[in-house]
Amino acid sequence: MEEWIGSVWHQFITRKASTEFDQARVDFTQVSKSVGVVFRALGGDAVKRVEAASNRDYLSRRSFLQKISGDNQQISLAWQDSDSLRLPESIAVFPEQELNKDLYIWLAVLAANHNGRFKHWAIDNQQLVVDVLAKFPSLKSRYQRLASAFIKLRPNVDSMPTAEQEMEQAIVKAIVEPGSVSSFPRVNFAPQAVFLWLYPATQTEGLVQAEYADEDIEEPTNINSKKQTKTARKKTERVNSSDGRDGMMIFRLESLFSWSEFANMDRGSDDSEDEDGERVAEDLDKITLSKQQDQKSANIKLDLDLPSSSEDDLPLGEGIKLPEWDYRKQQLIDDRCLLQPMLPKDSVAKPLPVHLQKTAKNIQAQFEQLQTMRYWLKGQPQGEELDLNAWLDFHVERQISPTAEKGLYQSFRGNNRDLSCLLLADLSMSTDSYIDNDMRVIDVVRDSMLLFGEALNVVGDNFAMYGFSSVKRSHVRFSLIKNFKEPYNDNIRGRIQAIRPGFYTRMGAAIRQATKVLVEQKSSQKLLLILTDGKPNDIDHYEGRFGIEDTKQAIIEAKQAGLKPFCITVDQEAEEYLPYIFGRYSYTVMHSPAELPVCLPQIYHRLTAN
Repeated sequence: MEEWIGSVWHQFITRKASTEFDQARVDFTQVSKSVGVVFRALGGDAVKRVEAASNRDYLSRRSFLQKISGDNQQISLAWQDSDSLRLPESIAVFPEQELNKDLYIWLAVLAANHNGRFKHWAIDNQQLVVDVLAKFPSLKSRYQRLASAFIKLRPNVDSMPTAEQEMEQAIVKAIVEPGSVSSFPRVNFAPQAVFLWLYPATQTEGLVQAEYADEDIEEPTNINSKKQTKTARKKTERVNSSDGRDGMMIFRLESLFSWSEFANMDRGSDDSEDEDGERVAEDLDKITLSKQQDQKSANIKLDLDLPSSSEDDLPLGEGIKLPEWDYRKQQLIDDRCLLQPMLPKDSVAKPLPVHLQKTAKNIQAQFEQLQTMRYWLKGQPQGEELDLNAWLDFHVERQISPTAEKGLYQSFRGNNRDLSCLLLADLSMSTDSYIDNDMRVIDVVRDSMLLFGEALNVVGDNFAMYGFSSVKRSHVRFSLIKNFKEPYNDNIRGRIQAIRPGFYTRMGAAIRQATKVLVEQKSSQKLLLILTDGKPNDIDHYEGRFGIEDTKQAIIEAKQAGLKPFCITVDQEAEEYLPYIFGRYSYTVMHSPAELPVCLPQIYHRLTAN
């Protein structure tokens, strides 16, 4: 009975104290795609994530009912940093749902034209609004509509202290006439949240980024984990780690006011995954982290991952030093990575597996058409037929002025495919995961490469196949499966069947080496096919934006060298990052990984048929 009465009272008092319009609430998930498009289309950083922001402490003057209910102590505001734009989890500021949607769009426009740094929050936001409206005049009516509706919802200033009255009046004027207020009074409480403006990033996050930006700290990676839900980003704080000496409570437990107080004690640790960790993280308002000096996974786990030399693939040479792109410095760092060419271990000559032979024959029949294609070569001095277009041009030009006779014939020629293709396959540990009860991703990759080789061998195109994985920047494995000079035979088929899952996905270094190999070919057309099942990552700093930016730079270098890169992926979340790396039309997503062996040769057929 007491619990029921308490819940009824809580619902009643929070509803009375709330200033939001729940019936018109718009959640971030409803507008996330459209907001992301607007942010990037109007100049926002293409690689930034657009995601929901968790509530943050906001010390403003509260009403009597809000004090009783405990409401309005935390508010979800719009802000951004170098990695992402964070918008409120939901907006119910206005009584009309359409206005709440417009507010999301407006905040995305502001963020797209702001660098994320503030000198004076209110003055800078005014200038930002002025600049945006000058740059996009069509947004004036939308802003005026939002500003007019927002001003009506601002608190009454009559009951406020004098200083706060002046602050509120200054903010209202700044909203109605952006740029008109050059100074704001100092007050003890923050003004009621101005949802039309951006807010600065929290100071704690800035300190965390500065302290740990350049360190190679191992990040936990769980390849086979379930797909994570997109929740709001949490606030964090850094605390000093244990000094290595066991702590002990020397007082009575009743005198401990809160369990949230940090106790500097050594505790047992476990490298296994905490299945309940995600739920706990969602319940926390603030996540406290300390930098541990004794990283068990860095000292033990990595050593176990690397096989002994007797069990590992066969290295070829001492390795190749390659640069890597640092997006923070906007420059290539020379000799940053060490790439090690390798041959698959225990590779012996094998024929094509029986279960692929029927499919291979069907694909070979399709590719034989490329070998027999013929076409008309126009504008020739002699040939089998008259080129009517060339003759008409010549006839018209001759009526105007004397013109020498040019090529007026067309000749029927056989197909001449002057191209080279390099297939670069991702062999990271994620390929060891199962796509159904019988097949793993690595099995699909093997079958795809086998059918790809059978198809190109029939048409006679010059091609090579390599695989890659990595363990930090000092160990990028580049597996030689077939180079351009080797014929496609049972030895190559045996190497393909001998490949096995590797480690992580340092894609930039592998693409740079593949570019070097492909550039050496004399063909007029050069195609770089990249087969992967996930985004670039490694266990040092190569996570998130660093890996994506380095891979994008490697693709830019490949295009500048005259190559045509194209990515084929089975990652269902690839739409979030592949357009930025490869461009809109230079990738494809396989929604059913099991279809990859058949689709890979067909994709190559479409890319090279013309």
